[in-house]
Amino acid sequence: MNGIYIHIPFCRQKCNYCNFFSIASIKYKSDFIKVLLKEIELQKNYLSNKKINTIYFGGGTPSMLSVDETNLILNKINQLFSIEKDAEITLEANPDDLTDAKIIELKNSPINRVSVGIQSFNDDDLHYLNRKHNSEQAKKSISQLKEFGFENISIDLIYGIPTLTEKKWEQNLEKFFALEIPHLSAYSLTVEKNTILDNLIRKGKAKNISENLSIEHFKYLLNRMDDNGFVHYEISNFSKPGCHSKHNCIYWSGGKYLGLGPSAHSFNGNARQWNVSNISKYIQSINNGIIPAEIEILNTNQKYNEYIMTSLRTIGGCKENVIKEQFGEKYLGYFLKTSKKHLQNRTLIVEDEKYILSQTGKLFADGIASDFFL
Repeated sequence: MNGIYIHIPFCRQKCNYCNFFSIASIKYKSDFIKVLLKEIELQKNYLSNKKINTIYFGGGTPSMLSVDETNLILNKINQLFSIEKDAEITLEANPDDLTDAKIIELKNSPINRVSVGIQSFNDDDLHYLNRKHNSEQAKKSISQLKEFGFENISIDLIYGIPTLTEKKWEQNLEKFFALEIPHLSAYSLTVEKNTILDNLIRKGKAKNISENLSIEHFKYLLNRMDDNGFVHYEISNFSKPGCHSKHNCIYWSGGKYLGLGPSAHSFNGNARQWNVSNISKYIQSINNGIIPAEIEILNTNQKYNEYIMTSLRTIGGCKENVIKEQFGEKYLGYFLKTSKKHLQNRTLIVEDEKYILSQTGKLFADGIASDFFL
């Protein structure tokens, strides 16, 4: 599969924990959209005229765009790319943007999947994270989406928040189940360097996170999602059967994708590139007909490492035949040798000729993957 990602860099306010590129202003919005349309033209051949299966508006806060602006971008993409008729087209949205009028307009647009940044149904947690919406808006936004006909809905929840007790985490998940949402992305709160939250914690103005609390939350999450018939198809993602994120699966399966907008990443099978994380430089460069991107050509070791990292995160796991066919006997031998200790301590298991993380292994996914790297 092939996908297109569009990074919309605008937010109403910066969340404390966020380290994605965004600006708390719409000062550049008009210029950005004009330039984005130019970048689409400049990049029309990046995916070699292959069919596009998914389009994803991420950010930032894509729901800050008007539906007319979103449609303008989609129309340009449709003019220059071959889009599958049943393409998954996702818009990330904040609850406070999802008014009745906005949802009705979205339903009449090509957008067919909405990913809502709930993060928590508890006001204390939302205050800690510096989210703009409240718990009532969080619940209402989902009910409104369903009322106006959206079925393919995902939400984000964050666990490991210092204000989120085990009881409140249980309540968050029960509210998720009660709303009958088919997809959940659940992330452990991490303190990224130089974020607002990092600065607040270092100054003693915010409580630090607890790794033990995050682990307990994650264990409970795994059990409750399984009890309710959700497939744990990627380390942070759960869905009802058939409701996984097709776009994100492109990243995890080594598919090709084009990233548009400041800070957006692209991959064509052999090289990665990423646009500058500066909106002024982005606008200026595109206006001069230049893609403001750094490019990295991947060698065989890097491709092998990425296969290990992404496949181990998924229900598909690492496969001996894939390693042998794509990288050769030397790489397979190294993989099998390294796997022995993880098989012995049961953090890694073999099912149907694929190596997957056990429940315990999922707690240490990144560390286990790094053991296999070359």
